[in-house]
Amino acid sequence: MASAWWPCLLVALLSSFVAFGFPRSPSRPLEKRSVVEEKSGDIEVYSTKVSCKVTSRFAHNIVTTSAVNQADAAKEVFFDVELPKTAFITNFTLTIDGVTYPGNVKEKEVAKKQYEKAVSQGKTAGLVKASGRKLEKFTVSVNVAAGSNVTFELTYEELLKRNKGKYEMYLKVKPKQLVKDFEILVDIFEPQGISLLDAEASFITNDLLESALTKSFSGKKGHVSFKPSLDQQRSCPTCGETLLNGDFIITYDVNRESPANVQIVNGYFVHFFAPQGLPVVPKNLVFVIDVSGSMEGRKIKQTKDALLKILEDIKEEDYLNFILFASAVTTWKDTLVQASPENIQEAREFVKNIEAIGWTNINDGLMTGISMLNKAREEHTVPERCTSTVIMLTDGEPNVGESRPDKIQENVLSAIQGKFPLYTLGFGRDVNYNFLESLALENDGFARRIYEDSDATLQLQGFYEEVANPLLTGVEVEYPENAILDMTRNTYQHFYDGSEIVVAGRLVDKDMNNFKADVKGHGALTDLTFTEEVDLKEMEKALQEQDYIFGSYIERLWAYLNIEQLLDKRKNAHGSEKENLTAQALELSLKYHFVTPLTSMVVTKPEDSDNQMAIADKPGEVSPATAYMTEYRPRPQSPAPAQPCSYQPPSNPYYYVDGDPHFIIQIRGNKDAICFNIDEEPGTVLRLIQDPITGLTVNGQIIGDKGNGSNSKNRKTYLGKVGIVNSPIDFRIEVTTEKITLQNGAAQSSFSWLDTVTVMSERFSLKINKEALVVSFGEGITFKVVLHQVWKKQAVHLNYLGFYVLDSDKMSTKSHGLLGQFFRPLAFKVSDFNPGNDHSKIHATMLVKKHRLAVTRGYQKDYRKDVHNGTHMGCWFVHNNGQGVIDGVHSDYIVPDLF
Repeated sequence: MASAWWPCLLVALLSSFVAFGFPRSPSRPLEKRSVVEEKSGDIEVYSTKVSCKVTSRFAHNIVTTSAVNQADAAKEVFFDVELPKTAFITNFTLTIDGVTYPGNVKEKEVAKKQYEKAVSQGKTAGLVKASGRKLEKFTVSVNVAAGSNVTFELTYEELLKRNKGKYEMYLKVKPKQLVKDFEILVDIFEPQGISLLDAEASFITNDLLESALTKSFSGKKGHVSFKPSLDQQRSCPTCGETLLNGDFIITYDVNRESPANVQIVNGYFVHFFAPQGLPVVPKNLVFVIDVSGSMEGRKIKQTKDALLKILEDIKEEDYLNFILFASAVTTWKDTLVQASPENIQEAREFVKNIEAIGWTNINDGLMTGISMLNKAREEHTVPERCTSTVIMLTDGEPNVGESRPDKIQENVLSAIQGKFPLYTLGFGRDVNYNFLESLALENDGFARRIYEDSDATLQLQGFYEEVANPLLTGVEVEYPENAILDMTRNTYQHFYDGSEIVVAGRLVDKDMNNFKADVKGHGALTDLTFTEEVDLKEMEKALQEQDYIFGSYIERLWAYLNIEQLLDKRKNAHGSEKENLTAQALELSLKYHFVTPLTSMVVTKPEDSDNQMAIADKPGEVSPATAYMTEYRPRPQSPAPAQPCSYQPPSNPYYYVDGDPHFIIQIRGNKDAICFNIDEEPGTVLRLIQDPITGLTVNGQIIGDKGNGSNSKNRKTYLGKVGIVNSPIDFRIEVTTEKITLQNGAAQSSFSWLDTVTVMSERFSLKINKEALVVSFGEGITFKVVLHQVWKKQAVHLNYLGFYVLDSDKMSTKSHGLLGQFFRPLAFKVSDFNPGNDHSKIHATMLVKKHRLAVTRGYQKDYRKDVHNGTHMGCWFVHNNGQGVIDGVHSDYIVPDLF
């Protein structure tokens, strides 16, 4: 067998269906070329197949890609798959020249020890990356010897959720080159019978789609096949580049002759419930909307557009109100009002006049809305048969009033008392999504992230459509007493039209002959009970065809649903309850070979098990700051092109020091920024951040231009060194313009700026990628250091650094330092604008900390996104080393040395 070096790999799945990535050459026109000449570069991907088998909504997916290295030297091959956030990887294998290395699921802590050992030896490679809204990206690379073949195979499973009357399979197709044997094959088996089946692709014309696509369904079986020829894959008739780059979406639904369907196989049951044709239950809706300053601009406009559209869809029998929160709370009406045409018109005018200004008082906004709903029910001012709902939208975190997330959760839980659901919408990147999710899950709702994009209005409307038509409230699913074990969730606040309730469990007696299931709920007109009786002998005959897809599907569906619900409960549990939920979820994950947030999959080559292994990981929802590549590779013989950092900085707030050295601060909740310089001697070390709660300290040392004496009036100074210390984990990193030195406990490593490095552990992650370094300490704390390089023969200037706080969510308000003190709220106001003698510079007065300061409008460069060119950021410049806006004077922040 040809040898191949395979680095240790960690893949953490953060956020989504199927893409395949291999090196690609630039597109070129084709004349009379042979098949070999049509290949992209030295790596020929000759086969990519996606096999999806769906049995009773449970999808079993296998992605297989094979390639050969046609070069005369070893080449690195990448395998990328984008899969749903809701999916669990169940297996990954690597086959090199006919020898297969299988995967094993282990407890995360066990796998972590192997991983950290390999990290210390500098032999890791992997990827941690969110991929769009629905997907998360799995990436692995392997060096393939000349002439060798490699096959990657990834298996994952998920339960398809019914949404707006359909089940959807979403596949991301991205082979990056023409593939001789490319195929997507989907087989569906539904015992209820298939009522509709469709497939579409965003990347191909309808004519080509029809010729490359076959789809059919009859009775219980459905089939979809997409197999484009090489010519059909071409972006143009004479091109060597593929047009397969986009979404392949399959939708289907099942027959609904009965509102419920129960299936039993090998002692496990699954119960699907989705009645149709019921009258809609009237709603009491309270919209709690963030109108703080950070919502200003496109976000508030898109929110208003969505609310205006939603008002068109609200039914006359519904009741509603709007609660707006910023620094204070404003209500449209004092009580809920009926959605009469007159009131809807008045509501439209109210929404049109919403403006964004101030801070973010989430607690008071929610408590006002909840109190209004409770009062309406208590005083019988709304119909007896109705349902209540709170929908809260915010783009930030609480920063005024009660701002402690755990206390807000406690207040909301106590006020709602399980009487109605709360849905939370997080708009943009700056939200604490974990907080919003916990808030919703504790109160029988769910959280949804609204992405800052041109379609944000449609995202908001789409969410409302999901919950617009409740058909039942107080739903309970009941089974014979003492007949069921290990049942998944069986009570729901609401059943919404177009959705589906799924309950699974184990039978105590596998040999029972009959099985009865009751679903009870409150309808718009009366209480309803739906009964489903199953003859197990008849059921056995009906499901004989289940092997048409794959066996034991109900047992695996039950395990998947159980793990998913245990992990949700775990998010808000504490102490022994959390330990118990964790133990249950871990046991099921290991037993059924699921990669969940508690487990990892390890693939090890038998010849060298310490150094050559792959670890696939699946953490939960994270902030964008931690979604980036995690890999270390030795520096290549010839420098590879720099890859851009995937982190997209939040629009608000930001804190950084760059340039001469310019300190730029944008305070949360304020759309404007403050800036100031620190004029000190080269060699001076300044305290940038010190947080006594997290134990984090950041210091920066000043350097000066070449040849300028300390008394030079035109002297320019910059940051030349940055030191970051995290005392609780015994971690420190020294960054200079020449190298980066990492000390983790007793271990020390040094890297140059030419290295491409990623180190990831449970406590921190570090990425070095030519001219940029990003370090994170869990969620909510991320720093970036950029290297500014000048021409080597430049007579005056030196290379220097810029330091950026990308994420400070988890930094405490007790932080101090020239940057750290601004992590806590700061109010300021600018007035008395005056063009002065230089009309390009506006002068004004700033009222801050009881000082009246003369300030000047200026622009500084922000290099977070573009290290070379930067972008201009407007700010109010505070003179005299920031005196009046910083606590004390600038000399208070001088410290003896970098550490």
